[in-house]
Amino acid sequence: MMAGDFTSVPVIDISALRHGSGPGYRRAVTALGDAARHVGFAQLVGHGIDPALFDALVDRTRAFFALPAAEKHRVYIGNSTNHRGYVPPGEEVFAGGTADTKEAFDLSYELPADDPRYLAGDPLLGPNQWPELTGFREAVTAWYDAVFALSRAILRAFAVALGQPPDRFDRYVTTPPSQLRLIHYPADPSAVDRPGIGAHTDYECFTLLRPTAPGLEVLNAAGQWIDVPYLDDAFVLNIGDLLEIWTNGAFVATTHRVRRVTSERYSFPLFVNVDADTEVAPLAEFVDGTARYAPVIAGEHLFAQTARSFRYLQDRIRRGEVSLPDGAYPLSAFGRRAASPR
Repeated sequence: MMAGDFTSVPVIDISALRHGSGPGYRRAVTALGDAARHVGFAQLVGHGIDPALFDALVDRTRAFFALPAAEKHRVYIGNSTNHRGYVPPGEEVFAGGTADTKEAFDLSYELPADDPRYLAGDPLLGPNQWPELTGFREAVTAWYDAVFALSRAILRAFAVALGQPPDRFDRYVTTPPSQLRLIHYPADPSAVDRPGIGAHTDYECFTLLRPTAPGLEVLNAAGQWIDVPYLDDAFVLNIGDLLEIWTNGAFVATTHRVRRVTSERYSFPLFVNVDADTEVAPLAEFVDGTARYAPVIAGEHLFAQTARSFRYLQDRIRRGEVSLPDGAYPLSAFGRRAASPR
C-alpha cells in the first residue's frame, strides 16, 4: 500500500509493548510503524488501562458539563495565563473558519504555581485550573497519569520502528505540555451538515483518543473522508506535526475531523508532546538531499497553532499582550487537504 492510499484504519494489539522485547513486541512495533507511515492513524487494543478509570472519568466529565454555565465559566480558559480551563462553544475556530459546536475542559502536565517557568510567563506550563466538583480532579488526574505512561511506551516503540534507540524521542519527556482535553458534543439533530470539530492535524507528536461514540473521519490521499469505526475500549492513535517533522515526512500527520454528531458524545484526547524547549528538526537519517521541514521549538509550535485557533488568544495578540513566535508554521501546514470545500 502506498502512503496515503488507505480505505480503512488498522486495529493493532499493543499488549506486547508492556514486555519491551520478544516476537510479540516486534510485531506490535512493526504494525505501529506501518500505520504511521501509510495511514497516520490506528486503533489500539490490548492497552491494559483499567476500564474503571475511564468509567470514573466519564462520570465526572458528565457532571462537570451538566453544571450551570456560570459555574463552568468560573474556570474559563481565558482566565488562565497558561491555557487551562473551560472552553465554551464557539471559542475555538480552525483553519476553515468554522466555529465548533463542542465545549471542552483543557488541562496539561501539572507544575506547581511556584515553578520558575510559570512565574516567568511560559504560555503553556504551570498549574491547572480545577472546578469545585467532588471527585473531578482525582478522576481526571488518575486517567491522565495512566494514559501518559502508555504514551511513553508508544513513543519508544515509534523510535524502534524507525530504527532508532528506544529513547530517541522519549529522552525529551520530563515536564512536557501534553494536553488532555475533555470534550462534550451536545446532542444536536441539525449537526448532519456542519462539523463538530473542523478539519485539522494535531500539533504534537501523536494523540491518544478515547471517545464514547463514533463521529471521527480521516482524509486519505485521494481526498476521501474515511470513517473511523467506534470500538469499545480502544484508543484511536494519530500522528501529529512533530513526528512528521522529525521523520521528514516518513510519518504522516493525517487531516481529520468530527462530523454528524447528532447524539451526545464525549471525547478524551491526550496530545502527546515533548518538553517545550525541545528543538524538533528532520533527523539526518531521513533526509536525502534537502530537508522538507524547517526546525521548530516544540512549545513554540504548539503555542503558535493554539493561539491562531482560540478567540481569547487572538484577542490577546491584537492587544499586544502576547505574540506569535518568529517563523511559525501557518495553520493547515501539515496533513492532506480535501480537494472539495468542507
